[in-house]
Amino acid sequence: MKKLCLLLLCALSSAAYAQTALLKKEVIRKADSLEKQVIAWRRDFHEHPELGNHEVRTADIIAKYLQSLGLEVKTGIATTGVVGILRGGKPGPVVALRSEMDALPVTERTPVAFASTAKTTYMGQTVGAMHACGHDSHMAMLMAVAEILTSMKSGLHGSVKFIFQPAEEGLAPGEVGGAEEMVKEGVLENPKVDVIFGQHIISYIPTGTIVYRPGGEMAGVNGFHIVVKGKSSHGAMPWMGTDQIVISAQIINNLQTIVSRNINLTENPAVVTVGAIKGGNRGNIIPDSVEMDGTLRSFTDADKKLLWDKVNEIATKTAEMQGATAKVTMGNNYPVTYNDPALTAKMGATLQQTAGAANVSIGPAVTGAEDFSFYQQKVPGLFFFLGGMPKGGDPKTTPANHSPDFFIDESGFALGVKALCNLTLDYMSANSK
Repeated sequence: MKKLCLLLLCALSSAAYAQTALLKKEVIRKADSLEKQVIAWRRDFHEHPELGNHEVRTADIIAKYLQSLGLEVKTGIATTGVVGILRGGKPGPVVALRSEMDALPVTERTPVAFASTAKTTYMGQTVGAMHACGHDSHMAMLMAVAEILTSMKSGLHGSVKFIFQPAEEGLAPGEVGGAEEMVKEGVLENPKVDVIFGQHIISYIPTGTIVYRPGGEMAGVNGFHIVVKGKSSHGAMPWMGTDQIVISAQIINNLQTIVSRNINLTENPAVVTVGAIKGGNRGNIIPDSVEMDGTLRSFTDADKKLLWDKVNEIATKTAEMQGATAKVTMGNNYPVTYNDPALTAKMGATLQQTAGAANVSIGPAVTGAEDFSFYQQKVPGLFFFLGGMPKGGDPKTTPANHSPDFFIDESGFALGVKALCNLTLDYMSANSK
């Protein structure tokens, strides 16, 4: 009897793999046929960008499209988030696929016909708005994935959650949102998600290629704010007070020793950057306070704690030596984007089969950050990079993500659609119940 059950299980498994192979052939056909539609969606989103937590038009378009496919659709999650649920015809795991929806406060300089001319308000200032990080393409590709997988509903061994998330690029002071808020509001529950996949198009990676990394792929990030306070004085008589400008300069220089003298760079990279400093309004007045904002990047919890402790120690002690005070507070806090090693090892073959082994590589750790990491804290996840640089381009001179000149080769979208579809199908096939 035991032998018979084993043979039956093998037969069912073989049948599932055979059916998956047929479905993946259909993915190729449908993804290619939807390419023009994906490009049209992307251009529309690009021409009408909306900042984080304000993706009203964007969310409405996505929600209505998912509803037209017959999916269960939930809106207003984490302010403007949209989730579509596809329940397959056969029992199996729940796979989540995620795209971001928000644009950046950047004034576009590209010459494309669909360039953004939008103006909006950010931090009290009138600014341009632009999809300068590819979120427009992520949404368009995931919409196509939803259409393709929905057309295969009866053959799916499991369910799919299509997560369209607001505010990946961060939040204005006082706001909540993004992946962390999506998780808090239960996006990974009902039905409970087993695994999550995500992708990000990159302007300096060649079109037609995929890059990923097992383990820590993108850095964890901590923002920090330092306020140096002391006694103001006339610039001609600095001995009458404490010089908060000089103290701040010393703090900035001293912070640069944290990485160079405390982090083992042969194991993990780390970054300490002060990106903004504000103090004073005249050259002959030493202000009584100076403020600084910066960011910390690391790939382990131990390094994260070390960076934070050292920033606090250096700032307070440097100020104290000069008779002033420094207060350090923590800002935004994203975990490391961590690709589950076991999951990544299994799904790497899917990416190679989809793009061709020569077009898939394991890349270096990236010191940028992604709030996809909040999902990965709860369920195993794989996040990969999709090439968007035109063939023949030079990665050293190509405008990077977040640049006003950011440009993406749209011919790479079909590969992104196929990759997400195939990851879903292969995971379901290997984990069907």
